[in-house]
Amino acid sequence: MNDTVVLLGRSLRHIARSPDTIITTVLTPIAMMLLFVYVLGGAIRTGTGSYVNYLLPGILIVTVASGISYTAYRLFLDLQSGIFERFQSMPIARSAVLWAHVLTSVVANLISLVVVLLVALIMGFRSGAGVLGWLVVAGILVLFTLALTWLAVIPGLAASSVDGASAFAYPLVFLPFVSSAFVPTGSMPGPVRAFAENQPVTSIVNSLRALFAGQPVGSGIWIALAWCAGILVVAVVFARLAYRRRVG
Repeated sequence: MNDTVVLLGRSLRHIARSPDTIITTVLTPIAMMLLFVYVLGGAIRTGTGSYVNYLLPGILIVTVASGISYTAYRLFLDLQSGIFERFQSMPIARSAVLWAHVLTSVVANLISLVVVLLVALIMGFRSGAGVLGWLVVAGILVLFTLALTWLAVIPGLAASSVDGASAFAYPLVFLPFVSSAFVPTGSMPGPVRAFAENQPVTSIVNSLRALFAGQPVGSGIWIALAWCAGILVVAVVFARLAYRRRVG
């Protein structure tokens, strides 16, 4: 645990010295939110009140998907610099290196999520959620960030170039567009609707939207949690295998 804390401090100092990482991560979802609310929002019918209320859960998912590409990027750079070999020669836990990168990603993404949420509040977002609702929202977002971060570890360890390490996140950023994040799935053609309604982003977004509105979430939240937990378990297993293969 102490090894992880020390290495976490090292990674956080790197981010503090280059705040452009978080700024870049935050700018894309904020620009997307501004575009959809003020340019396209008037033409989109969601059957609800404020469009920013409908949109925000999907934007939060995009924020996380954008941010985890830097986890793969930083991990790849550490591998290329030879720092992993130095760590192996030191009396520290081997898992501490990966956990430090993962926890750094969680901290950085939480900062980005808070900034996006503050901008949404300025744009008119309002929530009817109580304290428990907000805690559940935070829990889902942390679990989702952990799952995607461990997923990012795999290309970070296996890629042969910087572009390859970070490019994997592009499909994750666009996945919310084929979900209920921006428009109701009922307006989509049959095959697209079937995919949208049965992919993880839709269940997560719908659960967050209901929690923000203070409405009953039903069984959808268990589907969302199952998706997050399933992705997390599979990603951790393959990330550890990739780590052993790369530095073993």
